[in-house]
Amino acid sequence: MIIDRLTEKIIAMQNPTAVGLDTSFDYLPDEMRAGVRDLKGIADAILTFNRRLIDAVCDVVPAVKVQIAYYEAYGAEGLRAFRETLVYAKSKGLFVITDAKRNDIGATASRYSAAFLGETETGAGAEEAFPSDMLTVNGYLGSDGILPFTEECKKRGKGIFVLVKTSNPSSGELQNLRLSDGRTVYECMGDMVEAWGADTVGEYGYSAVGAVVGATYPEEAKILRERLGHTFFLIPGYGAQGGKAEMLKNCFDGRGLGGIVNNSRGILCAYRKTGGAFDEAARQACLDMKADLLSVLGEICAK
Repeated sequence: MIIDRLTEKIIAMQNPTAVGLDTSFDYLPDEMRAGVRDLKGIADAILTFNRRLIDAVCDVVPAVKVQIAYYEAYGAEGLRAFRETLVYAKSKGLFVITDAKRNDIGATASRYSAAFLGETETGAGAEEAFPSDMLTVNGYLGSDGILPFTEECKKRGKGIFVLVKTSNPSSGELQNLRLSDGRTVYECMGDMVEAWGADTVGEYGYSAVGAVVGATYPEEAKILRERLGHTFFLIPGYGAQGGKAEMLKNCFDGRGLGGIVNNSRGILCAYRKTGGAFDEAARQACLDMKADLLSVLGEICAK
């Protein structure tokens, strides 16, 4: 089960952290940006940056989350760097989450699912277009926008994270509205996620259908953690968005399991605060984040 594999990596490393490779060209050190004049040069520089950073952190973090928008901005060359980043991360043993927040229905949803979770037939056989272990998706079109993804997950042993309570300041404009049955919209979506994953629950009690739950809303996270007993959380908002370790404790169960915390700019741009090589600074930022999280969660254990 895909979520068991992620959980086991988290336990082994005692680190529920995903490094967010939201790599903007602007984040790169001056010397890596010097002389770059076209989209191919930008993509090559980003890929070099990503590979060095992956090499520096792959033995201390279990996962990376790669946000596709930062690569789409550089066109076809950017998407080449995106795919090569996924492939390189997997070659280093990292669990790979693609953050693409795909959202559509029927045949179109199935094509999105094939792109990131499945395989595409070619003249020489089947090939993964963008090889990922899990994918973020937007469930606000309802079940017919999610079932093509869950079918692919069951077929190929992959997983998804569905947007439930997001970390952005305006999320409450929609997600905190009350329905006629008294539930909030985010509680309703959480209940749907729990149901969508009911037949993919693994050894540690969590399913292949997870939820995106922001660190910046600890009270809502507490409600969701109590409500969604089999749903694993992808937790954005730590660091630059204001989330702190104490705020996200509510996202985890009593074993320290049930979630993984993303940090992007705080790791990618750590060198700007500390000086020195960017990859060494990123590694230290990962170690500092691990210590911060464990100071709140304690030892992460299987039982």
